[in-house]
Order: sequence, then structure tokens, then C-alpha cells
Amino acid sequence: MTVEAAPLHRVEPGYRHVVRIHTALFWLPVAIAAVVADQLLLWATPFYGLASILVPLLALAVIILAPNRKYGRLGYALQPTLLRVVRGWLFHTDTIVPLVRVQHIDVTRSPLDKAFGTATLVVHTAGTHNSIVTLPGLSPDNAAAIRDEIRQQIRTDFE
Repeated sequence: MTVEAAPLHRVEPGYRHVVRIHTALFWLPVAIAAVVADQLLLWATPFYGLASILVPLLALAVIILAPNRKYGRLGYALQPTLLRVVRGWLFHTDTIVPLVRVQHIDVTRSPLDKAFGTATLVVHTAGTHNSIVTLPGLSPDNAAAIRDEIRQQIRTDFE
């Protein structure tokens, strides 16, 4: 089976909620700033009121639509000699990590991850360019299992 032919596994559905909250935390201040700027700076122009309507509508659309698209385009495959992480909505990235290049592995959980039952696998590889590969949205048990499997593969490579 080739690298590209390996079936991709999906991350946990709870990851959509984590992304939605991150997106809202970005867009909420932007929308507030647009409304304030509209009220303070554009009141004497023909554009008055436009930013107060359009920016919050754009923010709402992004908060509703982007997390599902991001979730739908994130997948991974763990094979005996490599880890493949595919992601990207606007910019598609297909990362292949040979397990022999892995230096160490972390499993991290933010408060949002804990609330929605997800974790992030962080793989540190040899080299400097793109030496950290993250795989968010895994269940904590699955992230730990992948970490242990990679660790076992690394151990057998050096024996």
C-alpha cells in the first residue's frame, strides 16, 4: 500500500467545537472594533453603518462555516514507518513524517480540549524546517496510543 493509498482517519467530532470557540475568540474583538470604528470614525460619511452590519455578519458566517470545513479536511494515517497528516481548507498540506526522524512526542490538552474530549499530538523531528508536526483533535486515549506506537517504533529502530 502506498502512502497516498492509506485510508485517512478522522479526528474527534468535538474538535469542531474547539475550532469554533477559537474562531469566535478571534472574530469577536474584530467585530467589536469594526462597530466602534464605524460609530467613531465613519459617522459623517456615506459608509456609516456599513461596517457595523457587514463585519459582524462576516464573523458569524466564519464562526458557523469554517470549523466544519477545517474539521472535514483534517485526517491522519499511521503506518509502520511513517505518520501522515493531511490538513487544509484554503491551503492544503500533506505532511509525511518518517518515524526514524522523530526525536520526541508530546500529547497536550488545553482547557478547551479537556472540555470537549480532545488532545493534540505534537511530533518533534530532526531538522529545523517544519520540525514540529501537530495533529489536533484526537481523543486523549488515541493520542496516547499513537504516541506509544511511535515510541515503540523508535525503540525498535535503535535496537
